[in-house]
This record gives sequence, C-alpha cells and structure tokens, in this order.
Amino acid sequence: MKKISTKLASLLLFAGAWLGTTAAHAVNDLPGGPSVRQLNLPTGVTKIAEELAWLHWFMLILCAVIFVAVFSVMFYSIWKHRKSVGHKAANFHESVTVEIIWTIVPFLIVIGMALPATKLLVAMKDTTNSDLTIKATGYQWKWGYDYLVGEGEGIGFISTLDASHREMSNNGAKGDIPDDYLFKVDNPLVVPVGKKIRIITTANDVIHAFAVPQFGIKQDAIPGFVRDTWFRAEKTGNYYGQCQELCGKEHAYMPIHVKVVTAEEYSQWVDAKKKEAAAKADDPSKVWTLDDIVKRGEKVYAANCAACHQANGKGAGPIKPLDGAAVVLDADKTKQINVLLNGQNNGTMPSWKQLSDTEIAAVISYTKNNWSNKTGQVVQPADVKAARK
Repeated sequence: MKKISTKLASLLLFAGAWLGTTAAHAVNDLPGGPSVRQLNLPTGVTKIAEELAWLHWFMLILCAVIFVAVFSVMFYSIWKHRKSVGHKAANFHESVTVEIIWTIVPFLIVIGMALPATKLLVAMKDTTNSDLTIKATGYQWKWGYDYLVGEGEGIGFISTLDASHREMSNNGAKGDIPDDYLFKVDNPLVVPVGKKIRIITTANDVIHAFAVPQFGIKQDAIPGFVRDTWFRAEKTGNYYGQCQELCGKEHAYMPIHVKVVTAEEYSQWVDAKKKEAAAKADDPSKVWTLDDIVKRGEKVYAANCAACHQANGKGAGPIKPLDGAAVVLDADKTKQINVLLNGQNNGTMPSWKQLSDTEIAAVISYTKNNWSNKTGQVVQPADVKAARK
C-alpha cells in the first residue's frame, strides 16, 4: 500500500511539473504563421494557396469515398457470403463487362484528379509578367535578398534570426515565450500587396528551400542552380515561413519573414532603404583606426557570428572558439581573411563573402582585439579587397 502511495505521489508530481511547463511555454496563434495545434493547411492569402487548399480537400474526400466504397463492398461480400452460413465459392474465369468497368472507372477517376492538379501546377510555374523580381539566396543559416527588377531595384540585404530569440533558445526557452518565437528576423523581406512577385532561388553552400505556407510556395535553393516561383499576396500583413530542407545544425534558426505592405508604404520603404544603403556605403580604400574598426566589427560580429561562436568567443560543441584561436592570433592576417571569404571544413564554417570588404575587415579586427586576443593588429578593407582577387 505504501509503494502504491509513493508511485501515485510521483505520478501526480510529474503531472504537475508537466502542466506547469506547458503553461510556462504556452503561446498564441501567430497571424501569418503557424497556429497552436494546427491540423489543417493555413489560410492562404494568394489564389494559388486557396486553390492548393481546395485541391487538397478534393483529393482527400475523393480518396476517402473510394476507400469507404471499396472496403464496404469487400467486407459486405466477406460477411454475407461466408462459408459458415452455407455459401460456396463460385467458379468462373472472366467477365468482359466487369473488366471494362474496372478499367474505365479508375481511368475517369485519374483524369478527374489529374486535370485540376495539372492546371494548378502550370499556374504555379508561370512566373511571366511579374511586377517585381527578387533573388533569395540561402546561406548557412540566413537568407540574402536582392531586388533585381522593378521598384527597389538594387536593394540588397541579409535577413537573420533575431539575436534575442537565438539567445532564448540557447537558454532553453524559459519563461514567457513570444508568439513569433524563432520567426523574428532583423530584416524582413518587404513587398507590395497585389503585385506579382517573382522569387529566384539559389544557395551559397548547401541545398535550402524557400517556403511560405500562406503564399502556397516552396522552392528549393540549390548551389549553382537558379530556380524560380512566384506569389501575389492579396492582403497586407506579416507572413512567415522557414527553410524546408535539412541544411545543417542551424536549420531550425533560418526563418523567413515577408512583410506585405501597401504601394505607398512600399515606396516609402524603398526610399528609406536606398538612403540607408548610401549612408552605409564604405570606401574600401579608407584607412580605419583600431578603435573605430573594432567598434564597427562588434556590430558585425553580434549580427552574424555570435550565434555560433557565442558572444564570449568560446564557441560551443563542434564550433571552434575564437578566443585564443591560432588563426586569430597569427600575424599573417590573410589566413583569417581567407577563412571568412572561402569557409573551411567542408562548409562547417561557411563562406561570408556576401559581407562587404569593410564588414569582413571590421569583424576580423574585432576578433583579433577582443577577449584575451590583444594582438593590436588591424585589418583594413583594402586587405580584404586584395584577397578577393
């Protein structure tokens, strides 16, 4: 009796702890993103997404009807004509009528399923007459967006998971969790409502996939290849997706945030982004002082490197530390420059050549003069520019 009471108490304690954990991690539905206990496809905001949802239910209901009809006839025949009630198996070879029926009926069913599916597939691949063309490049583990054609042409930026969400994940996601947990980024992709947006996908390192369920799009991003897809959002708002190819250890930290705004808001965003780019434009021939370039490098490190190497430079797991690293302390600065430009260890350390010469020079100078690394060495943008050749 005592053992039973002990086990019951342990069970109640476990249940209480589980309920407490569940309550602590409770989140609400994310508008434009996943819903709590979601079972169905999300509500689409494009015609393609709506037609995909209709096709999904059409196929599901049709298959369910066929399943019920076939198995109902089968089980009825087995039960009604069983041997125990005196029935004997009939002995016949073929029936032309039956063979014609079971050939024509499935053929009609397949045609009925293939026609709407083919029509939708063709529409999904029709990227002609787009109003805006954007290249989405997958990196380990972030997205790069370049506006190629249309309003905003020439704008380009990197979109990375918000640092606070990554830190929250590293700490076990304790306490209050925001509804957009692991979906918040520093630079969302911004597009105008009601315009046809062509997305060209490619990748810098391994296979990624650009996918936003509310738009009904999913397109692989393959290194060395260019693929494309499109969408036309009919409602303003924030919409979320994720990389949907297993692309490495940080795969879970590669969200997609698309912000759909009005035409006027989009034009304002384009103007602001171009002014921001002009303000950030750096002269690669500029000679920086140690203090200035280290301050610049601290920001670059926090945005791009701290997620793996940690803010303290100690690394984690297979990620090598930068604090006290031989390549960082080496007087030959070209070694570290080449690592950032080309990556190493078969992509375990990805290439960061998408950063500007000034950004790479700044982050290297920061690592060479931070933590216990007090080398006094300065890497100038001109050094990085020369190494790119």
